[in-house]
Amino acid sequence: MGQVTMAQALNTALRDSLRADPNVLVFGEDVGALGGVFRITEGLAAEFGEQRCFDSPLAEAGIVGTAVGMAMYGFRPVVEMQFDAFAYPAFEQITSHAAKLRNRTRGAVELPMVIRIPYGGGIGGVEHHSDSSEAYYTHTPGLTVVSPATPADAYSMLQEAITAADPVVFLEPKRRYWTKAEVELPAATEPMHRAVIRRAGTDVTLLAYGPMVATAMEAAEAARTEEGRDVEVVDLRSLSPLDEDTVCASVRKTGRAVIVHEAPVFGGYGAEVAATINRRCFHYLEAPVARVGGFDIPYPSPKLEEHHLPHTGRILDAIAELQWEEDR
Repeated sequence: MGQVTMAQALNTALRDSLRADPNVLVFGEDVGALGGVFRITEGLAAEFGEQRCFDSPLAEAGIVGTAVGMAMYGFRPVVEMQFDAFAYPAFEQITSHAAKLRNRTRGAVELPMVIRIPYGGGIGGVEHHSDSSEAYYTHTPGLTVVSPATPADAYSMLQEAITAADPVVFLEPKRRYWTKAEVELPAATEPMHRAVIRRAGTDVTLLAYGPMVATAMEAAEAARTEEGRDVEVVDLRSLSPLDEDTVCASVRKTGRAVIVHEAPVFGGYGAEVAATINRRCFHYLEAPVARVGGFDIPYPSPKLEEHHLPHTGRILDAIAELQWEEDR
């Protein structure tokens, strides 16, 4: 067992999948000889050849449309969108074709394909390089949408996504690509559709996914040392489907919930989680469900992103407003 970054875990998952199944293909912009902008595909073209790991034109709709056709004919394409907002030209292919083909054919045609999207901020990028676009995909029936937060999950969940029979939007938190953890690869974590408890607690539940899980863990420790709050942290992992049972079991135990994500709060994915909690846990709640997210503005310049993105202080402020007994 050694220190492994999320980037290394993803690279190893792709390599192992290419070795295990000759029908797995990897393609996208600069994923071949360059190894991708973030080097996630580094060395794959050299090992497997340009027939199985290759560069595509700068045409995202063409990338996904080609993958749809390949998947229909039995291949398992894994495509990279390079950056979150670069995927928007492919949105029609994703939502109108990839998401609907199984239903359109009454279940006769499976579509085993993975759309890898590095997403979120925190790297000093500008607009089109720092979007959190998860709500667009979770609002589309027919897509599985997941986001790992740890190197072990990155490996295990990508492997599972590649073997799935239906399309998976695999959201990779690029600010965590260089996060290290003690991992022995190959690693098998919880099933892809399950949420996990990253930190047990009794006072309040913090719900996060992808890039915000580490931030939630930092806030939970700060709440303990600074305010004496015992905070439970739930890593959602799968956004669609949502593991409602794990979420609700935690909130029913603590009676309070704060949802954290980088995307703007208005219309953000946290609204769906909050609605689920209100529907299933209403009589257990001691306070309204709180949400912490990016501001309702286009993604700001690199000099301002630290103020835009949720951080420990903003999460602690949200926890402090949850109608505690000492405030009544």
